[in-house]
Amino acid sequence: MTRATTTTDLVAGLRAAGVGAGTPVGVAWSADGVGLAHGDALLACPGDGVDAVRRVLEALRPRLVWWSARDATPLVRAGVRVASSWDLAATHCLLHGGSDRDPALVWAVARGLDPAHRPRTGQLDLLAGGPAPGSADDPVDPAEPVRPDGHLRPGWAEHGPPTPEAAARWAAAALVVQAAHERDLGVLPDTRRSPGTPALALLTAWSESAAELLAVELGVRGLPLDRATAIRLVEERVGPRPVDAVTAAAARAGRDDAVRALVPGAEDVDLRNPASVRALLGRVGIDVPDTRAWRLEPFRGTHPLVAALIDWRQAERIATTYGFGWLDRDVGPDGRLRGSWTGCDGAAGRMTASAGLHNLPAELRPAVAAEPGMLLVRADLGQVEPRVLAAVSGDDALARATGDDDLYAPVAARLAVDRPTAKVAVLAAMYGQTSGAAGEALRGLERAYPVAMDYLRAAHESGAAGRDVTTYGGRRVRMWPLAEPVDPAATAARGRFARNAVVQGAAAELFKMWAVSVRAALPPRAEVVLCLHDELLVHAPEQEADQVAALLHDVLGSTAARWAAGSGVRFVADVSVVRRWSDAKG
Repeated sequence: MTRATTTTDLVAGLRAAGVGAGTPVGVAWSADGVGLAHGDALLACPGDGVDAVRRVLEALRPRLVWWSARDATPLVRAGVRVASSWDLAATHCLLHGGSDRDPALVWAVARGLDPAHRPRTGQLDLLAGGPAPGSADDPVDPAEPVRPDGHLRPGWAEHGPPTPEAAARWAAAALVVQAAHERDLGVLPDTRRSPGTPALALLTAWSESAAELLAVELGVRGLPLDRATAIRLVEERVGPRPVDAVTAAAARAGRDDAVRALVPGAEDVDLRNPASVRALLGRVGIDVPDTRAWRLEPFRGTHPLVAALIDWRQAERIATTYGFGWLDRDVGPDGRLRGSWTGCDGAAGRMTASAGLHNLPAELRPAVAAEPGMLLVRADLGQVEPRVLAAVSGDDALARATGDDDLYAPVAARLAVDRPTAKVAVLAAMYGQTSGAAGEALRGLERAYPVAMDYLRAAHESGAAGRDVTTYGGRRVRMWPLAEPVDPAATAARGRFARNAVVQGAAAELFKMWAVSVRAALPPRAEVVLCLHDELLVHAPEQEADQVAALLHDVLGSTAARWAAGSGVRFVADVSVVRRWSDAKG
């Protein structure tokens, strides 16, 4: 063990070990310092670990390797810019599917150990046996993260290494897993790349790691919110802030009564019970299989009850999820809405967030506003999933259709149908709907784009059979077991899930690669503040907003050239510069 007592020694030690731009360097924090590792060099630096890592990044530009991007939080809070990283939790989920990111599991799988025997913390682990700390079967050195049986010692991931020296060994263990992940990613089939270029799975691992780092940044910086406008919008829909629980209950009852008063004898109907609402609709002659908003919308002009129900639901959602409690809890004194983010939802790979950031009602979007001297640059990928289908399937005919700004126009012409029918048919194909109005157009798709349809059919068959599927970028998407006797409807549902996952998952990979490439190219004061499915929101200085808008287009082109190399598929984005999110069209 080399103990680097100064930052200069730390940089010198890593340089002597051959670290340069892009070289993997493990990093881990202890309460009183930081540990770094590369090869045989294990370097511990007590004191201000954040400043030490900052100096290493400035001098050597390595790729930081950590167990999880949450290890980046001290750097993000200090404003340190990390250009490249490797997130072991992210690449484990990429390779093996699911959402379990426990370091003990990640280590066990990478080392070929039985995950069932991995250590767990808490009372259950105390009852599970295993070597007692300090016993003859357990290492005496408390700085050793690996037990004699090869598994990680419990507690390290939750509580952190106890010393900078221990942190260096924890960082070295991370490098062992990183090497295994890089090896496993390298053997994934990839026939689409030019010789000498990184495999797509490796590019995906890099961008997924960067997306997890971006998720930490999004959680720390927050989304700019005009609190006064937010309060006004909430008040318009649910009334003024209640002074106590009694007032809140009275306001809630008033909203309910306004709806129930439209139907005689409905005073006791529970509007929060779908079965009761369906029965209530039946009393006014409206028979629907369920009470979803999209199902009710066509009946809005049939009876005043329908419009009142739709409006009531919007108000109820704001009152219970996006009301005054939400503003008090999740919006800071600086006017930033903050929630926790993750770069992958555990299924097909979309980014997710808490605090309502991924489901903010359209009625509240006017509250998302640029701060003084700043503007919002909003970009939305256009028709991304059918364009992704063209790329991942290798269907040349569908790829040619992506040359149009409106992909559905050439598809409609080829199928000899109108544009709305063509759109329904393409979406139905990706989501597994084979009946209804899209049926005839779907048969036209089979004839016009057989390669794309075969790709979707193969995914459907794999999912229905219970076989996992793999996205274009290399993510494993797991299928779930079915109870015996097998229900045909459940089998079909699994097939539809797989059919959509290979497209939606690939679209998520493209989006994240674009988002992190934008992050890397932005001028210093501009920052990504929201990633919403296919939509990106950047907060930029007024004088740089047009430059950022052009950059979003340029980066999409370069990202697509890397991600869909040789496919001939064109990706487009609708980009606008606005002061409020609601000002953006679309």
